[in-house]
Amino acid sequence: MTSTAAPDPVPDEARTPYERVGGAAALRRITDRFYTLMDESPGARGIRAMHAGDLAPMRQKLFEFMSGWLGGPNLYFTRSDRKCMGAAHAVFQIGESERDQWLGCMREALQEAGVEAGLRERIDAALYRMADMMRTSP
Repeated sequence: MTSTAAPDPVPDEARTPYERVGGAAALRRITDRFYTLMDESPGARGIRAMHAGDLAPMRQKLFEFMSGWLGGPNLYFTRSDRKCMGAAHAVFQIGESERDQWLGCMREALQEAGVEAGLRERIDAALYRMADMMRTSP
């Protein structure tokens, strides 16, 4: 008699964060929600003011960056117009408040997307380190 049991699913620790958040479709929802929150939240006025009126180009760039950063396709890193994250942000006055506004929008977008709490905490810790390095003022 042969077994017809389905193979064990790939354990979470063997999957990339990109796969665990739900791949491209879920990441698109997260980045779109992030920019909607940034655009609409009174608490994010500081970072919203740093962006152009049309957020569509930034939505796409963040989606592409996050894709590769989370272990998915390296979309941003293959763009001919890509910039080093530090250089791209160096022209802005980014302090603790702006860092925290950015992180607040991303935390809410990740939570609303249903990203599992443990993974959300790992992503948040890494994003905090990256966002803190983007600060250009105390």
